[in-house]
Amino acid sequence: MRLNPNMRTRQMPDKALLSSILTLLIFGWLMSFSASLAYFSSYSFFFKQTIFICAGLFAGLIILNTPISTLQKYSIPLFILSLILLAVVFFPPPIGHTVNGSTRWINFVFFKFQPSELMKLSMVLFMAGFLIRQEKDIRRPWKGFLKTLVIIGIADLLLLLETDFGATLIISLTALAMLYAAGVFLKQLSIVTAGLFAVVGIFIVLNPNRIARLTSFWVDDFWASNDAKVHQTQQALIGIARGDWFGTGIGAGIQKYSLLPERHTDMIFAVIGEELGVLGMMFVLLSFLFILLKGFKIAKVALQKGRYYSSYVVFGICTWFAMQITVNIGMNLGLLPPKGFTLPLLSYGGTSMIFAIISLAIVLRVDMENRTKYSKQRHYV
Repeated sequence: MRLNPNMRTRQMPDKALLSSILTLLIFGWLMSFSASLAYFSSYSFFFKQTIFICAGLFAGLIILNTPISTLQKYSIPLFILSLILLAVVFFPPPIGHTVNGSTRWINFVFFKFQPSELMKLSMVLFMAGFLIRQEKDIRRPWKGFLKTLVIIGIADLLLLLETDFGATLIISLTALAMLYAAGVFLKQLSIVTAGLFAVVGIFIVLNPNRIARLTSFWVDDFWASNDAKVHQTQQALIGIARGDWFGTGIGAGIQKYSLLPERHTDMIFAVIGEELGVLGMMFVLLSFLFILLKGFKIAKVALQKGRYYSSYVVFGICTWFAMQITVNIGMNLGLLPPKGFTLPLLSYGGTSMIFAIISLAIVLRVDMENRTKYSKQRHYV
């Protein structure tokens, strides 16, 4: 019998954070069920969503018992796998699957896998490791910065070929935000960013038609427009207005009956607004705010403890969620044009739901490791 100074006391997930995540998950399960019943004659989508959530929770449980160092170890193979899967979607049917002109899915018969959702997470895991490796070699910053742009650019190119502009935007901005947060290549990043804004500004100003297209969504005759995207936002705002403070009741909304497109995915927040009113929307907003603030705090604690990889990963995940939540709610409220962004934990979807749960499980795992204390315990040999 001997004393092992490296024995660690086991930690449990943060109860408040875990409860918030599970509450939103159950809430979204009920609301997506209400929205999907509007135009599906069976409960198939409800059963599928239940399976997706259970699969995500099972994967999340595995992540909770997996050290972050293991994720760091396999972050490069996972990133390479994500790139390969992004290319596989272009295989002819039945492997590749196209919907509305967008080729974003791999057909597994009973399940359509969307590699871009995996890329969101794998980019965060890979970029966190890349930043740590790059900090050790700062003698040639421009070379390292160009390598970073190439890495992001390869993923962006495949996503643009799929015409998945939303995922391209989220992945690119998340990676760049991680660069800023890590304090790496700040000079190079500032120069390139300022140059890109200048080029885009000149590109827009030189052609008045581009300005018109950019601002067409906020025109004075918004309610008279017949544009499909404007129609979607019109119906979302009508539903939210009908909901008032307390809503019409779960299942009692009418906008979801053929009027509101994508009501169970991109526009689920509008359904919540109609059926549960302002109070329902505030519940969602405050729940997300709590989760994100806790997440950024976890990233800060990890940084203070010298756990740089964990800190970068949590910061990247929270940044990704914050952007996706902001854009989705913004387009539901008519502040932004619809762009195909799902609302994490709430919208119907298989791949997006599973990887949203896995990502939040990683945040919980980092928090558990932050609170882990080493203690001398009896270790029998």
